[in-house]
Amino acid sequence: MIEELILSLIMMFKSLGYFGVLLALCFEFIPAEIVLPLAGFWVANGEFNYIGMVLAGTVGGTLGPLTLYALGRYGGRPLVVKYGKYFLINERQVDAADRFFDKYGAGVAFFARFLPIVRTAISVPCGMTKMSVWKFSIYTFSAMLPITALYIYLGMKLGENWEEASALFSEYMTPVIIVIVIGIVIYAGIKLYQKKRQKDANLIEVKERN
Repeated sequence: MIEELILSLIMMFKSLGYFGVLLALCFEFIPAEIVLPLAGFWVANGEFNYIGMVLAGTVGGTLGPLTLYALGRYGGRPLVVKYGKYFLINERQVDAADRFFDKYGAGVAFFARFLPIVRTAISVPCGMTKMSVWKFSIYTFSAMLPITALYIYLGMKLGENWEEASALFSEYMTPVIIVIVIGIVIYAGIKLYQKKRQKDANLIEVKERN
């Protein structure tokens, strides 16, 4: 029933062309996992252009998380926990995203888009820490571009079986996620090293003053 309602909404947005797909992705309760493969099916049918659809999907996929970013920035955690369910996120996801952000910093606005559980909720701590909205948008856009391109491509190749795209996407993304996790570990290591160097430099400075 819910899936039928979502599909009806997506078809309504389709009548608005590329802008309709962009608009559909601005609503976090409409899963990109449905919109993008379906958009790929439309591209395969010759109704839309692949590049135009990827651009529309990426922009929409960037504007959507800004809603949660704003909720975190201007509402704080209590408001997010209370109303997060309307954006398909729960307190467990928010807790995981908080820990992830605390550990790895602003770069997670990019990396977390590829990871289950935290990819949607990560917008919340980005907003709560008042991360630059421009930096947040650039990171999000950079992550959404390859994700959008792959989902639409899979939808094109699967045709009428576009609903199978999510399972295939997970298979394709497994090696990517492994690389990203390695990247996160390296990134965290560099951050820790920089902090240690700064701490050592501060201690030396204090000793020299004394």
